[in-house]
Amino acid sequence: MRIKSQVLVISTLAVTMLTGCKKSYTPADTFNEADDPMVLSAEKAAQWDAVESGLQGMWGDADVRYSRSIVPQSDCEDTCEIVAWKGERASAQLLLWSADSIDGVSCDIDNFKSDKGTLPSSIADARFVRYTISDSLFSVGKSTCLVPDMLDSLKTFDMAERTVRPVWITVSVPEDAAEGLYNSRVTLTANNGDKVVLPMTLEVQKHTLASPDKWNYHLDLWQHPTAVARAHGLEVWSDEHFEAMKPVMERLAAAGQKVITATLNKDPWNHQCYDGYENMIKWTLKKDGTWAYDYTVFDRWVQMMMDLGIGEMINCYSMVPWNCELEYMDESKGETVTVVAEPGTPVFGEMWEPFLLDFKKHLSEKGWLAITNIAMDERSPEAMDAAVKVLEKCAPEMGFALADNHKSYKKYTMMRDVCVAQGQPAEHSDIESRRKQGFKTTFYVCCGPLYPNTFTYSQPFEAELLGWYGLAWDYDGMLRWAYNSWPADPEKDSRYGNWSSGDTYLVYPYNRSSMRFERLIDGIEAAEKVRALRAAGVDVSGVDAVLEEIRNGNVNDPQEPWRVITAKARRALNEASRK
Repeated sequence: MRIKSQVLVISTLAVTMLTGCKKSYTPADTFNEADDPMVLSAEKAAQWDAVESGLQGMWGDADVRYSRSIVPQSDCEDTCEIVAWKGERASAQLLLWSADSIDGVSCDIDNFKSDKGTLPSSIADARFVRYTISDSLFSVGKSTCLVPDMLDSLKTFDMAERTVRPVWITVSVPEDAAEGLYNSRVTLTANNGDKVVLPMTLEVQKHTLASPDKWNYHLDLWQHPTAVARAHGLEVWSDEHFEAMKPVMERLAAAGQKVITATLNKDPWNHQCYDGYENMIKWTLKKDGTWAYDYTVFDRWVQMMMDLGIGEMINCYSMVPWNCELEYMDESKGETVTVVAEPGTPVFGEMWEPFLLDFKKHLSEKGWLAITNIAMDERSPEAMDAAVKVLEKCAPEMGFALADNHKSYKKYTMMRDVCVAQGQPAEHSDIESRRKQGFKTTFYVCCGPLYPNTFTYSQPFEAELLGWYGLAWDYDGMLRWAYNSWPADPEKDSRYGNWSSGDTYLVYPYNRSSMRFERLIDGIEAAEKVRALRAAGVDVSGVDAVLEEIRNGNVNDPQEPWRVITAKARRALNEASRK
């Protein structure tokens, strides 16, 4: 499925360095990355003096982030070997570097050829990886570093002198591809005629991975529509805003997302992100004392997501927002009123009961009632008691969803969607019991743990490890805040507030992916493949042995060899898939 776990370097015989006539070139139109805060040691700086003139290249390791300022060091194998199922997306990483400035670097990939036939080069995509400012590992808020993360959409790239530039390769194997070993190569060409050629192989295995909309993995990455409007300079909820959101959410659907994130009133998280959440439902207290609710935006958002293929659940936040504030338009006063509705107080019932009755009716008319959950995020048992009481009184047909750090699922056994903190694992008997009822039990990471996670300073393999972790403990999937809650300028600086850098997002504005997001998909695909092999009766004892190793280890201890274990799990899965 993946590039080999070791750092791969192209041999001198396999790299072709050619110099030709310089061609005309227009500089790449892009943004300037942040300066690297790292000060090179004299030894590291001297390594650039030894680099030959011209464009240099080798295969890297997709498990690792590489510094922009340090000459890559490696003496391993010379070919990228990708192993994948039919229908799978697999990734690899190559590295370019130069002691001189190099303009107009472009990347071309040959057709994939085997004795069974040819797969077109269009199944592969090459994206230049961009660097952003990040916290340093375990030094959040204390020191910074420059890390590679965003996968740019540029087709050519200008390299500054004494810099490294990763290139991310994604191969999407067609479902109708013939099983076999295919050969291809990646050619990097610069404006001055420099050329680097790197061979690669693709082993297409006999099994077929189902399309993402059919994956069982319950992925719930919280979406943030308002952030898209701000990043694109668009009016919130305008036609242009919805159009800008489509490709971003299509990318999410292609990762197997199952849940639509919706809001019931004002920002349920009390503006913990750079952008507050704009209302999806407008509440109005009419002059005659009755309530009216405008679902126009809510309906358009939900329908758009369903049209993109996301629609197993609609999780609506929240009856207990972080500051317990609700807002509505008071027709008599002609102004917006904010009220604090603490769970258990009279005003809580006065506000929520008429809404839930009306909301239930509206959802029933839309045909969405059976898949809609009232969702909570890390609320106390006392707040849960009050919310459950009102919901069961007014709308027992709706479900409950909870990011649970109090083991509330043991008390509220009717909750359709429970996500437990990664550091507070659910008991397997509870997972099995809930699964028999058709309920989902997942785990989540957010501002913690520091390891493994999907921060911009996290090593890429950590994102894949989360997939193996969930499989080891038999969770149905995972949740993470957030998919696209962007800070002010994520392309240049991934930090925001007190959160670890990159905590609030996995993709970038203008529909650009990240190393973290691609590796997260790798972990999801691994979980899907193992479950598919088990269902087909294939012997996966080698994989099970590694999963037992994961269960017996302390996954939050970065001193344990988790990168090696992740690679071992990958190899065991590849071997099982050959049976």
